[in-house]
Amino acid sequence: MPNARKFFTPEKKERIVAAIREAEGHTSGEIRVHLEERDLGDPWKRAVQVFNQLGMAKTAQRNGVLFYLAIGDHHFTILGDEGINAKVPEGFWDQIKQTMEAHFREGRFTEGLCEGILMAGKALKQYFPYEDKHDLNELDDNISFRDA
Repeated sequence: MPNARKFFTPEKKERIVAAIREAEGHTSGEIRVHLEERDLGDPWKRAVQVFNQLGMAKTAQRNGVLFYLAIGDHHFTILGDEGINAKVPEGFWDQIKQTMEAHFREGRFTEGLCEGILMAGKALKQYFPYEDKHDLNELDDNISFRDA
């Protein structure tokens, strides 16, 4: 069983956090990444639980995005908050998910996750542009984990 904390090397974790910071430079949206070994049955429901546990629904514009990965189950979900879902068209996340899946199938998890994060930042720019003087980093950019 893979250990969520050890799935990415420290260097790869730094690349992911750098991608989050770069993506957030395009949008006022807040991006988090969470890894765990198992999703306990339903990746979507588990992602919603994690989203709430991380306080992601507390952003001013309700524009948080969670990239949730259950590495032992080979599942991932991209979950946007209600402020995003109220503005974006149906299927908004589909291209990002397909791009990530293509990388993941070839074992390029860091590349897939980083590209997905950057794509999300650019896509959200249209709906939630970065506001230089007023934009605060409302959520931690570091990767969160649950190992057991």
